[in-house]
Amino acid sequence: MAEIQKTKGVIGILTGGGDVPGLNPAIRAVTIRALREGYKVIGIRRGWAGTMEIIRDEQADNSQNFTVLTEEIVNRAGRTGGTFLHTSRTNPGSVSKGSVPEHLRDKYTADKNDLTDEVLKNLSFLGVDFLIPIGGDDTLGYGVRLARAGFKVVAIPKTMDNDVPGTDYCIGFSTCVSRTIELVNRLRTSAGSHERYMVIEVFGRYAGFTAILPTMAGAANRCVIPEYRFEMEKLAQLLSEDRKKNPSRYSVVLVSEGATFAEGGMVVEGSATDAFGHAKLGGVGDLVSAELKNLSPQFNNGRTINVINQRLGYLVRGGDPDAIDSIVPMAYGNLALDLIQRGMHGRLVVLKNGRYDNLPIEVVSGAKKTVNIDKFYNTERLRPHYKSFEMKPLFIMTSD
Repeated sequence: MAEIQKTKGVIGILTGGGDVPGLNPAIRAVTIRALREGYKVIGIRRGWAGTMEIIRDEQADNSQNFTVLTEEIVNRAGRTGGTFLHTSRTNPGSVSKGSVPEHLRDKYTADKNDLTDEVLKNLSFLGVDFLIPIGGDDTLGYGVRLARAGFKVVAIPKTMDNDVPGTDYCIGFSTCVSRTIELVNRLRTSAGSHERYMVIEVFGRYAGFTAILPTMAGAANRCVIPEYRFEMEKLAQLLSEDRKKNPSRYSVVLVSEGATFAEGGMVVEGSATDAFGHAKLGGVGDLVSAELKNLSPQFNNGRTINVINQRLGYLVRGGDPDAIDSIVPMAYGNLALDLIQRGMHGRLVVLKNGRYDNLPIEVVSGAKKTVNIDKFYNTERLRPHYKSFEMKPLFIMTSD
């Protein structure tokens, strides 16, 4: 055990995948509650990368892989965005030969290597009794792997796409929606001044929540989402109608990064994939913009309509969390400690129909959580559809 003496127990916490506002409040909530209950808390750096790169030697410098957390440390970062523990897209169950830690390269020489045994030994070396990973379905999917191997895992859902199964809410989603509405509204002045279409590309690989919720809130006229393959000519016609009805002569469409044309697949940047096999998305907004411009004369008496094209990208990830992404992480952190106090593990803390709860962690490996097209999306109008808000959860369409 590396420089750590057990008291009531040791809790490890890590953040994996993309950064979002709300991670630091979650780390703060876990740490302060755990310390007051008599535990020690270890912050593991760079997500799952930190768990596999630890050198099991009392004399080794592992400061880049973990740190002991205190109230002073977490209070300093607790109100800020991002994650002060840092993050990575690392899958210890499938590590390329070139990504194997240097001190393990003689042992692991295959093109793809499973370092789970090393992770388990490293957690034992640190004396970690419970592990709290905060992440999306990829990060938490590896948490499922550790739980099945017998390690005590309590997971917290995080992703601005809000697509972790089993929960209505993932940390980061509210700030993403709030920023999207704010940034689209800022761009309206330019769109109106030049009487243009405005195409805004937003996050959303497999699920369209980050496009459909701002559209429902009035940020856009139309949205195209991964769950439905759209026809470009129909989108051009609808946006042209919207533009004519608008006294300022502009219209807005939100385009999920994973949206696909009726004929074709997702638009990717290059051929590289991350540790979980995902290609980097991006560029569908550019294609939609170009096609809108080309098609516009058909719906504008032969005259071309120009386009304002903006990818919001990391602008919706950065900065401080909003109110919901300050409150929910605090609650999730305390829920995780409640479970640990009761000796429960292999669980995912969740919000379900407006109530905090927990479910078996295996739920994250189930079916993908996506927008229910039949209930919430009008495929003829390319916009949100709903009959009643009565008894719906806070974010309307996010309960699966």
